[in-house]
Amino acid sequence: MHPLDKFAFCPVCGSPAFEINNQKSKKCRDCGFIYYANPVSATAAFIVNEKNEMLVVRRAKEPAKDTLDLPGGFCDMYETVEEGMRREIEEETGLKVQDIRYLFSSPNVYQYSGMGIHTLDMDYLVRVNSSEIAPVHAADDAAEAIWLPIDEVNPADFGLTSIRNAVIRFLHEKNFLQ
Repeated sequence: MHPLDKFAFCPVCGSPAFEINNQKSKKCRDCGFIYYANPVSATAAFIVNEKNEMLVVRRAKEPAKDTLDLPGGFCDMYETVEEGMRREIEEETGLKVQDIRYLFSSPNVYQYSGMGIHTLDMDYLVRVNSSEIAPVHAADDAAEAIWLPIDEVNPADFGLTSIRNAVIRFLHEKNFLQ
């Protein structure tokens, strides 16, 4: 179902004359308000250490509960993507990181509350030194935090399609680690 199909009334004036304007928007015939369904910013972190391990988390909630995931999540209003990435890493693992490097992005549809939320996922590389960081601990949306040798990471263990595809890309293009 398209996100615009969920909204029958104009959010400004409440009119039922809230109609499809084009593929990305609805327009109210009564007040003229146009609503665009634009993607939401989301982040994911490939956190790697000097032992060639990658930090993954186990999802504590649906969708894809109990499958592997990368630390990350939705950006909040008034924060940059980088700030959102750092905040999500700290919320889910306890790590406070500064040095993050943008890798790539991909469109996604995240199922939430019975609705497909279109997101633009931005993936980052985060290098950490195990001896210089506090022990990780799972919190927030993460049930568990696990250091896995990169050579043992299996994309099939990641429950969210966009994350699985990002992991495949990351593992395939090992030049990210150089």
